[in-house]
Amino acid sequence: MSKKIIWLGLLMVVSIMMLFVGCTKTTTVPIDNTPAITTEVSFSKDIQPILTSSCAISGCHSGSVAPNLSSTVALNSLVNGSYISVATPKTSSVYLWLTGKKAATMPLGSANNPSNINAKMLAWITQGAKNN
Repeated sequence: MSKKIIWLGLLMVVSIMMLFVGCTKTTTVPIDNTPAITTEVSFSKDIQPILTSSCAISGCHSGSVAPNLSSTVALNSLVNGSYISVATPKTSSVYLWLTGKKAATMPLGSANNPSNINAKMLAWITQGAKNN
């Protein structure tokens, strides 16, 4: 009987381990229910298109209002203009503006703010604000 219990226990352990083999995680939901992006975020493919369509428009961050988020200078403006804090991403000025914790929520007007812009920006900063 003790051999049956051992085999049953071993079978249960192996079954549980098999459930996790091959699983990958692309999204983590922290306690505050804001989804965190855990896959690599590319500045050129993920962040810049959002900045170009929602921020670097006439009268906004296209050169007349700092930071300049035009496609040719956006990365330099954010990183070298002290708008990004890789050490403490949630205190980055750009993230605070996007979430409305530092003045008006950016981009102005809720229709302009893609639903995942905050998560993408935070993920990019957390991943080191790379030029990728």
